[in-house]
Amino acid sequence: MTIENLDLIAGWAGLVLTLMVFSYLLADNFLYRIAVHVLIGTAAAYIAIAAVEEVLLPWLRATVFSDDAETSASIRALGVLPIFLGALLLLKASPRFARMGNFGTVFMIGIGTGVALVGAVIGTVLPLARDASNSFDHESVLNGAILLVGTLCTLVYFQYLSRRRSDGETVNRVHIRTLRFVGQGFVTLTLGALYASAILTSLSIFSSVIQDQLRFILDQLGG
Repeated sequence: MTIENLDLIAGWAGLVLTLMVFSYLLADNFLYRIAVHVLIGTAAAYIAIAAVEEVLLPWLRATVFSDDAETSASIRALGVLPIFLGALLLLKASPRFARMGNFGTVFMIGIGTGVALVGAVIGTVLPLARDASNSFDHESVLNGAILLVGTLCTLVYFQYLSRRRSDGETVNRVHIRTLRFVGQGFVTLTLGALYASAILTSLSIFSSVIQDQLRFILDQLGG
């Protein structure tokens, strides 16, 4: 099969799936569900293949099946550890051996939490603190002040600093309420900007897809 035929099949498949997705505008129907199932199945298959080809096989070649004579037994044993933990996770599907799979789950959650925490601190918190401090070293002092005030007020907004009155009602002090109000404004602006960015990105993808489909239809009609 030539490349031209593959491109033609891919074009028609993309056009049909696009129309099936657009059928959701009329009602929730089986055509839309088929398109969603195709999308999920294709994505799952791609992720599985990518995980095997780009992660699992290179890891096994570098550890368990390494041809290097200097590879120690401990490194080979380390290469077997992810396979063992993955097998334990598969046991979660069995009601009888589900408890044995908890070890793999705990290990995965612990490692994932540690990696996410370190990544958040190194990749988000520290760069933000560095940028905030560097903002005062340049001419854009106003931007640095806004960044500092927004960060502090947003942190206060997510804190529950209140006191209990004699009648049992909890209230915030005036300065805490003011800081929370300012922090709420920064949160609202941030979420609004993110939502607008998501809409613009979606519209850009939508226009690109429609343009490609119209170009394909025109090419077929012209051919």
